[in-house]
Amino acid sequence: QEAQAELTGSSQARDVKSQVTELHYSLIMDEDEEELELKELHPRGTDHVGLGEDLDEVAQSQNYSSATLKILASMPSRTIGRSRGAIISEYYNCTNKLRRRKSRPSIYDMRSVARPSIRHYSLELDSGPEEEAVKRSLLVTELQNVSSGQRDRFLKMMPVSLAEKRELRQLTCMQHGGIQRRGSLPRCSWIRYHIIMGFRNLWYTLLAIVYSLKPWHYSLKQISGRFGSSVLSYFLFLKTLLMFSIFLFLLSFLFIVLPQATHPPKVLKGRTFTGMELLTGAGNFTFSVMYYGYYNNFTLNEVCINGSHCKSTAGQLPYNMPLAYAFTVGIAFFITCIVLVYSMSCSFGESYRIGSTLGDLANKVFCSWDFKVIQKRSVRLQHENILIQLKELLSERRRHPSKLNTIWGKLQNLAVHSLVWILSLGSVLGSAILVYYISEHMHKVYRERVKQSSETELEVLLLLLPVLVSLINLLLPYFYSLLALWEKPDSPILEVYIAICRNLILKMVILGVLCYHWLGRKMKYLEDKCWETFIGQELYRFVVMDFLFILLDTFFGEMVWRFILEKKQKRKPEFDIARNVLELIYGQTLAWLGFLFVPLLPAVQTLKLLLLFYIKKLSLMRNCQSPSKPWRACHMNTIFMTLLCFPSFLGAAVFLSYCIWSVKPSDTCGPFQTLGTISEAGKVWIQELEKSNPRLLWFTWIYHYLVKNTFCIFLAAGVLMIVIYFYIQVVNGQRKIILMLKEQIGNEGEDKKFLIQKLHLIYGKQKKKENVGGRVLERQVPGSDTVSEEKEANL
Repeated sequence: QEAQAELTGSSQARDVKSQVTELHYSLIMDEDEEELELKELHPRGTDHVGLGEDLDEVAQSQNYSSATLKILASMPSRTIGRSRGAIISEYYNCTNKLRRRKSRPSIYDMRSVARPSIRHYSLELDSGPEEEAVKRSLLVTELQNVSSGQRDRFLKMMPVSLAEKRELRQLTCMQHGGIQRRGSLPRCSWIRYHIIMGFRNLWYTLLAIVYSLKPWHYSLKQISGRFGSSVLSYFLFLKTLLMFSIFLFLLSFLFIVLPQATHPPKVLKGRTFTGMELLTGAGNFTFSVMYYGYYNNFTLNEVCINGSHCKSTAGQLPYNMPLAYAFTVGIAFFITCIVLVYSMSCSFGESYRIGSTLGDLANKVFCSWDFKVIQKRSVRLQHENILIQLKELLSERRRHPSKLNTIWGKLQNLAVHSLVWILSLGSVLGSAILVYYISEHMHKVYRERVKQSSETELEVLLLLLPVLVSLINLLLPYFYSLLALWEKPDSPILEVYIAICRNLILKMVILGVLCYHWLGRKMKYLEDKCWETFIGQELYRFVVMDFLFILLDTFFGEMVWRFILEKKQKRKPEFDIARNVLELIYGQTLAWLGFLFVPLLPAVQTLKLLLLFYIKKLSLMRNCQSPSKPWRACHMNTIFMTLLCFPSFLGAAVFLSYCIWSVKPSDTCGPFQTLGTISEAGKVWIQELEKSNPRLLWFTWIYHYLVKNTFCIFLAAGVLMIVIYFYIQVVNGQRKIILMLKEQIGNEGEDKKFLIQKLHLIYGKQKKKENVGGRVLERQVPGSDTVSEEKEANL
């Protein structure tokens, strides 16, 4: 029977499964290891046996035999950490062999596993603290005889606790000493070591300075630690908008404002500054570099006689102001579009590439703490940040039971949602109608009083429309919050998305009505006046009034609401992300709409965002509490960038494109007063270029057939859409591959369960066969179920 078993085992040796079985059999037949595993495992029972959580569940569900338990205990995950003395002995042998080598290899050539297997070493229990102390002293002695880099490498590789590693490091340094440690290295190596350490410390210091120079670095960490990533997403979005505003301001200042300010035109004497200009944008600001009407329609650095014959002054290059104005606006919007699309695609890839966050919790628990942080303030911030992130991750795993189990509950929920949406859309429609009729009535009254009232009274009268729009934008979001309390959505992120959608509809509809109102005023009443300056003043008033109402809401609305909740419910209100984010998008849309008419409006928007950051942070720290339902804002940045790109930027680009290509400029002011449309500035420049330099005909061909031709524009747009489509498909493919790999990893765990169950079944059959036959088979190699059945048949 033994010969037959050996013959059967040799025939199945080519199979991978038989090789694994032979390995397990060789582990079982080890007598010393058998005694060790039985001593460790039998007192504890089968509750702690297994590989990870999956094997623990299998072990708890069935009562395994001692042979199966021995196989489980011999796995690498069960041997690591079982005997600290064995681990110390292993690394003592490694350091001893390394020290006795004549040529020491590089530490990068060594194995880099964090938890090396010790299955091939003699596994024995520590006889006592004396033997462990002897092994530790031998290891410390060997560590002293290797270089510092190799010593650190060994300490990092040892699978012991941090306290044990710290103790070994201290013993090595205490027994070795600073002077003796220096003598163990050659003088050149010691100098090189100190030079490298000096450069490394200098590099870390420079990195710390660079990180400290980041705007609001500590403030953002403080907000993230106290309120989580959901509230942090608002301030990060504000920082992004600030970068866009600074970029627009630099372009307009360098290429529009500064050249015109160095060559000021002859304008009528303006009024004295009274302070009302800061609210109305009129008065002394009307004939300044603030607005479109101040800029010339001829080439700077040229002396012109009656606007016809111009000669360039000596030593200076000509600067075509109409061309510079048009190209600056076009290039600014083009670069902004590219950056927005790129940012949106990057955030989309980061947010939706990974479909699940099941591994983030373990990483956050075991790998998130930064041990280089030593300052108390930084330690406290990091502690709060990790705590909030753990709450957010746990809230995602929390399963909310559905309340819509019955048909009546579903119908009731559908009726509530329908009614809430009818009320919200009705309020938007009513607000749009009110804004339209108030604007018509206001301009009717303005035309009646234009000859009777003073200019200051007329300018104050024009503040009525911005005040009304800002009041609507302030009150209706609170109305939507009350409707959300009636809906009672289970998910907080769903509640934020719904609120963003309603506020976005409100603000975009009102802006559409305002754009129609401005172009209608131009066609009816401002044909003979500088209508571009009038629209610029209107946009300036809207930006200023929006900022003032945000301040009123922050200092009075949130503060009063905090006092009410503290008196009644003993808590503070939560930060309304949807309302505040839509306020930022609304303000940035106004800045984009006014860039053509108010070149310095990005400067006003930049100052507004700077003040808004500190004001909102102060209100957040004093008047708000952390979210009662923590949720992780992993997709919020993508949503914000998408809303900023498509409804906001796209709408502003369409409005300005219509003004540039279809609307006739004013005949009395501005750099395009002699042209039919603003886009003709490029055509006039191309014609002058053809006359002055015939060698540049290829450039004019590019303008006529590539820039001016609408087919090329549609072709470029089509190519851009195709690229976006392919990028979306690539991201979707990567998501599917990741899901397949995760499923494969899960199947690997199931394979382990299957293998353990099969082994348990095989040994169970062998045990049953031994009980029936009355004798024990020795040196029999267990194989598959078929092999076992063949053996039973032979018996």
